This record gives sequence, C-alpha cells and structure tokens, in this order.
Amino acid sequence: MPGGETTMEAGGMQSPATVRVWDPLVRIFHWSLVGLFTFAFLTGDEWQTPHETAGYIIAGLIAFRVIWGFAGSRHARFMSFIYRPSTVAGFLGDTVRLKARRYLGHNPAGGLMVLALLLVIAVISLSGWLMTTDAYWGVGWVEELHEGAAFAALGLIALHIGGVIVASLEHGENLVRAMLTGRKRAAGPNDIA
Repeated sequence: MPGGETTMEAGGMQSPATVRVWDPLVRIFHWSLVGLFTFAFLTGDEWQTPHETAGYIIAGLIAFRVIWGFAGSRHARFMSFIYRPSTVAGFLGDTVRLKARRYLGHNPAGGLMVLALLLVIAVISLSGWLMTTDAYWGVGWVEELHEGAAFAALGLIALHIGGVIVASLEHGENLVRAMLTGRKRAAGPNDIA
C-alpha cells in the first residue's frame, strides 16, 4: 500500500492514512539495542564474556547509527531531528501544557534524547573496551566511568519511555507500535512532517 492512503478493515471501517516513517534498519537498530543493553546491564561482572560480546555488538550498532544518521532515510537523518535548544525548551513547555505539536519523525525532545543516548552508550562502550586493555585494566576511574554511564543510560531510558508514553497519550497514537511497524498516522494540518 503506498503511503498516505486509507485502508479498509473488517466490517468496512476505514482506518486513518498511515505513512512509513521508521525504515527497517532504524527499527532493527532500536530493538537490537534495547535487547543487548538490557542483557549487558543484567550480566555486568557476573558473566564476563557474553557481557563483553554484547558490548562489542552495541559499539557496532552505535557506529552504524551514526553513519545512518548522515546517510539513512529522511527521518533517520540527524538533520531531520536536531533542533536549537530554544526549540527543545519550547517543545517541552508545550508538552507540560499538553499542547505540543505532533511531529511525524522525532520531536525536538526525542531528537535530543537520541543524541544523548548515543553519546552515553558510546561512553559505556569505549570505557568497557578500555577496561579490557593492558593500559586501563583495573584503573578505578575507567571502571567508575563505565558504571556511571550505564546508570546514566538507565535514567535516560526512563525519561525516553516517559516521553513516549506522554506523546502517545497526547497525540492519540501508539509510538511503540510505530517503532515495530515503521508506520505512523499521516501528518495532519497542524503536524510537522
């Protein structure tokens, strides 16, 4: 079905038009990162080799996402969701008042969250790798950085989930389903495509 068309469901009811927003690579990246981060966090020091393997795969995912942020599909590109701080602050203020505009791709807060998570998870990956080298094995500040960044990521993940819930309720759309299917309701007249 081409993007933007309505679809017929059982009983002759029409569902709203949808468009493809998240390409398959963005969705595979997202859900792979969710699973691998969860696994790596839960295994920690208890299961060293699988923990390290998950960390290396995560590092590869982050490298891919940075490349895809420049070469990927429209809504995957950084230029489509990096906003000025004043725009992010205004969006957050509107969100608190439940008057935020709907964005087809990442909204300003979501775009900032993508960047923050990529940065923090890159720090986790780099510090984790450093801990395996002769020069930094057993060095306290590297271990503290690794653990601190992991807990910072947990905080960001909690904010991300909260933002997804608020945006889903505010705009009447299931953003988790959108990240599974890649499709969202087509942009309306007040939405930002």
